Amino acid sequence: MTTGTNRILDDFAKLMTDAAGAAQGVRREVETAFRGQAERLLNSMDLVKREEFDAVHEMAIKARDENDALKARIDALEIRLGGTQTEGADTI
Repeated sequence: MTTGTNRILDDFAKLMTDAAGAAQGVRREVETAFRGQAERLLNSMDLVKREEFDAVHEMAIKARDENDALKARIDALEIRLGGTQTEGADTI
């Protein structure tokens, strides 16, 4: 009787191990399918990639800093000339 019970438990343990392995395989397949669908959806939305966004952001910061420096130079030159000729209107 003990041999029969042990064999049933061994078979049950083997069945559970096989079921766990199959469940992991199904999980991997579902994850792969989900990632593929998500990637297709994001590609169809015409979104900007993070690397591109960061590059343009850095360019904007640099341009803003350059504009601030140029404005400071113009202000200093206008003070040296004794007036603010370009303030409020573009004459060029």
